[in-house]
Amino acid sequence: MDVKSEVNGDVNDEKQNHRPATIASPTNPMVTPLLTDLYQFTMASAYWKAGKHNERAVFDLYFRKNPFGGEYTVFAGLEECIRFIANFKFSEEEITFLRETLPPTCEDGFFDYLQGIDCSDVEVYAIPEGSVVFPKVPLMRVEGPVAVVQLLETPFVNLINYASLVTTNAARHRFVAGKSKLLLEFGLRRAQGPDGGIGASRYCYMGGFDATSNCAAGKIFGIPLRGTHSHAFVSSFMGPDEIIEKSLKSHDGSRTCEDFISVVQTWLSKLKRLSILKGVFGETNQSELAAFVSYALAFPDNFLALVDTYDVMRSGVPNFCAVALALNDLGYKARGIRLDSGDLAYLSCETRKFFQTVETEFVVPGFGKTGITASNDLNEETLDALNKQGHEVDAFGIGTYLVTCYAQAALGCVFKLVEINNQPRIKLSEDVSKVSIPCKKRSFRLYGKEGYPLLDIMSGENEPPPKVGERILCRHPFNESKRAFVVPQRVEELLKCYWPGNTGKEREELPSLEENRERCAQQLEQMRPDHMRRLNPTPYKVSVTAKLYDFIHFLWLNEAPVGELQ
Repeated sequence: MDVKSEVNGDVNDEKQNHRPATIASPTNPMVTPLLTDLYQFTMASAYWKAGKHNERAVFDLYFRKNPFGGEYTVFAGLEECIRFIANFKFSEEEITFLRETLPPTCEDGFFDYLQGIDCSDVEVYAIPEGSVVFPKVPLMRVEGPVAVVQLLETPFVNLINYASLVTTNAARHRFVAGKSKLLLEFGLRRAQGPDGGIGASRYCYMGGFDATSNCAAGKIFGIPLRGTHSHAFVSSFMGPDEIIEKSLKSHDGSRTCEDFISVVQTWLSKLKRLSILKGVFGETNQSELAAFVSYALAFPDNFLALVDTYDVMRSGVPNFCAVALALNDLGYKARGIRLDSGDLAYLSCETRKFFQTVETEFVVPGFGKTGITASNDLNEETLDALNKQGHEVDAFGIGTYLVTCYAQAALGCVFKLVEINNQPRIKLSEDVSKVSIPCKKRSFRLYGKEGYPLLDIMSGENEPPPKVGERILCRHPFNESKRAFVVPQRVEELLKCYWPGNTGKEREELPSLEENRERCAQQLEQMRPDHMRRLNPTPYKVSVTAKLYDFIHFLWLNEAPVGELQ
């Protein structure tokens, strides 16, 4: 297996300490060993009582169906899982709480056991964060004492579920918007609590968004921040007389305009006199103009105005242009406008025409390309509709539907036992999609001649891996008629060691958020277009080797009870 160097640490020190100090605590301080379901503790107690707690178990964390009606998912949340197990230790207060909470039949020895455990005897193998992933293929394989690994189930599923869901949602929005558009995450106020808001900003950035309005996320993760003002700022002004400080220095500092408002009013008059704009607007809202002037005086380098408080074309856009032209006289360049209501396709096109007219009539190079940002409860469907209608929007501010994953509440990750004491285990169900794939496995991605991934294939741990140029039979795990021979042109092993415990194995580096973001973009870029499309995407094939297929069905028949008819 290809592995990288240790994360900022010395290998020998790590072997001695087991829990390397170089890995920080989870971002959210609420992520502690107590962040789990009660039944994990009752099971751990029963394991301990039966003397099974140290039996070596292997669990797979995976999901069963791609979200949002699509055929791909982006894996996220791995770093927080590794942070969690690197710092896994019960405090005295937590042990006291558990003593008071668990049934009185739990013996003192069990609590002594809990107080002494950490994750030094646990191993975690995972697909790199930011990767495109598919159902049934393990995102993580967790090995260790069964009682300890059982305690990791709930926090791991919790840390992966939302992270992967919202990253996928962001990636889907990026795909529809296109590469050239700026995507801004504006969802903090609508997110499910502070943790939902912070997580959304982080993982939307990983999924392809360019910036966030969330200042806390900007500080914690270094995500670029964007934002200007709201309707409240515009409507708080009554008129230009409220502006006390009217002067503004030029961009190069060589001169000062003593009455910036007068310059703005002069430009507004010039706009009114343009014959080509007659009938577009007359008298604009002066309180709105005062708000724009005030904001421009405060932020002349970053002037972006919300233009729909009163009327977009009759007031907001002309007022913006007057202020922007006055700033241009002083060497500044306005950023643009934001539309937060109305027919965004129509208004953006009309605004663009207005800007182009200003550029032509007043010979202001580049003014016609002034930025247009749109917001107002946007989602994947509205972006697609705007594309079909034709629009002139340069940037989209997206909030509610993005961060709440309105189209799908959860990814549905599961954590299933696949082996204990070297004995493969299987979970059966009348619903075939819920049957688990047993035993410790390796996973590979096979690539074709055009460079696109053809399929993912799982094999038993001790099977020889697929080789480039050698034909391999790939079988659907449960449908015997679905099978195909593949001659891969490239083979990529998916699972890498991110937590070796005390085994002494090398540990894969935890990439930065920027590196995960780059990986996500690269992975999405290399997918075949028909797997990515919004409507009727082609399902991506997930398969098993012939040997693993035979073993699954042998174990299935072996474990399923035989009925008896009377």
